Amino acid sequence: MSRIHNATFRSISLSVAALLLAGATHAAPTLYSNGPVVNLDGLSVMAPLEGTFGFGSQVSAANTVADDFTVAAGETWNVGSISLFSYQTGASAFTFTTVDWQIVAGDLNTGTVLASGTTAATDEGLVGYRVTSTTLANVQRPIYQIGVDIPDLVLTGGDYWLTWSIGGTLGSGPWTPHMTNDHVANAAQRIGAAGSFNTVVDGGTQRNVELPFQLNGTVPEPTSLALVLAAGLAALGAKRRKAA
Repeated sequence: MSRIHNATFRSISLSVAALLLAGATHAAPTLYSNGPVVNLDGLSVMAPLEGTFGFGSQVSAANTVADDFTVAAGETWNVGSISLFSYQTGASAFTFTTVDWQIVAGDLNTGTVLASGTTAATDEGLVGYRVTSTTLANVQRPIYQIGVDIPDLVLTGGDYWLTWSIGGTLGSGPWTPHMTNDHVANAAQRIGAAGSFNTVVDGGTQRNVELPFQLNGTVPEPTSLALVLAAGLAALGAKRRKAA
C-alpha cells in the first residue's frame, strides 16, 4: 500500500469516526415531561372545586407518589436524570435534601424494579407557586424543580412507573402538586413503607390527577449510525480502487 494510500485511509477513517461521534446521539435534555406544573404566569392554580394543595411525598413519613410513562415501540431512551417538582409550605429557599426513587416496569405494585436509589436533591430553580384561584399572590408554597442524577438507564418500548419520595428540612411536606391534563389521569400514592400504591384523587373534585416530573437523557439513532458507517466504507472502497 502506498504512502498516499495510507494517508487517504487514515483521513477517511478519522472522518468517519468524527461523524460517528457527532451523529451517534442527538441531545434531548427532556425525553419526557409529565406536565406542565405551572402556567405562563408561574402559578399552579387550584380550580375552584379542588381541595388538595399537594400530595404527601415525604421521606420522613415514608409516603411515596408515582406516575406512569410509556416508551413507544421501537424507541430507546438513555435516561440520565430526573426532574421533580415539590414545595414545602413556608419555605423561602430550596429546602430539599434527598430523593428516594424507583423506575418500575409493568404493574406499579408487582412489576420489576429496573433501577432505584437515594440521591442528593439538586436545586434546579424556583418555577412558581401553588395557589388558589382567589389567592393568586400567595407565596407560601414555592414550587422548586429538583434535579436527581441517576445511573444511566436504557429503556426500550414499554410501560413504566416512576416513584419518588423527597426529604426536606421543614416541618410541612415535601408536597407534590398536581395539575390538570387532557390525558387519562392515574397518579398513585403509597402511605407508609408497608402499604400498596393506590390511585389518588383530588380531595374536592374526587377526580384522578397527574403529577409533574421529567425524564432527561439522550435518544440513540442506530439508523443514522448505520448510514454514516456505510457512507464511510463506500468512500474508502472507492479510494482503494482508484489507488490500486
